[in-house]
Amino acid sequence: MTNKTVLITGASGGFGKTFTKVFLQAGYHVIATIRQENKIQEVLSGLSEQDRTNLTLLFLDVSHDQSVAQFQTALNAFQRIDVLINNAGFAVAGFAEELTVEEYKLQFETNFFGVIRVTNAVLPFMRKQGSGRIINISSISGLVGFPALSPYVSSKYALEGYSESLRLEVKDFGIDVVLLEPGSFQTNIWTSGTHLSQNAGSDISPYKSMFTTINNRMLAERSSYGDPSEVGFLALKIAEAKGNPSLRYTVGKGVTFMLTLKRLIPWKTWERMVLKQLQKP
Repeated sequence: MTNKTVLITGASGGFGKTFTKVFLQAGYHVIATIRQENKIQEVLSGLSEQDRTNLTLLFLDVSHDQSVAQFQTALNAFQRIDVLINNAGFAVAGFAEELTVEEYKLQFETNFFGVIRVTNAVLPFMRKQGSGRIINISSISGLVGFPALSPYVSSKYALEGYSESLRLEVKDFGIDVVLLEPGSFQTNIWTSGTHLSQNAGSDISPYKSMFTTINNRMLAERSSYGDPSEVGFLALKIAEAKGNPSLRYTVGKGVTFMLTLKRLIPWKTWERMVLKQLQKP
């Protein structure tokens, strides 16, 4: 058992709900954030009475400065924050030509700027206590570009660069920054957690054929996606790792092979392989 405190953003579903359960069961005090009051029961469902006593729920919209400012004031009630898991996020899907700049901004406000806002709210706690671990939930999409996901991919690539720089800046304060990069898992990011561009898949879209192929492939492969608990236990392992943790931890079926292959083969070869997967059967 531990007396440590972990702060988890986006705790009402997907990985966030899994992280909350895993860390509570490990004895952490969990500060879990949600955006809407009607999500409270989603966080509490499946938790024991003992777990609930170690849980603090706070409202937070990481995409709004005022919400983060109010949240930062609420954090003053806590003596320390040992682990921050920047998990809040969603996906904007569609083809670049059909997406607006506003949709890209919408994506970045949560997936990238939201991480910065929350991190800046927590860093003073960690610097004062002389220790801390920040786990930024990235994605395989932060290392590999995929068609129809350029906003999401771009936000995760930006998160990767930010995390590399931040890690170097805060190391001397005893703070570790880590990137957790999952592949495809059974979460809600591609269902209720997705904003789809208006023209994607429509009859007037020049990308309709590609959209149909991608959508059919995702539906066919969904049953093979991994169990989110695998990511949850990896996050716990990272939080409790002694010494200096690695910068990146990838997890998911076929992820290591994919990344190794992309690094080793010429881009044109990689490109042909990806585009071949998008051809009609």
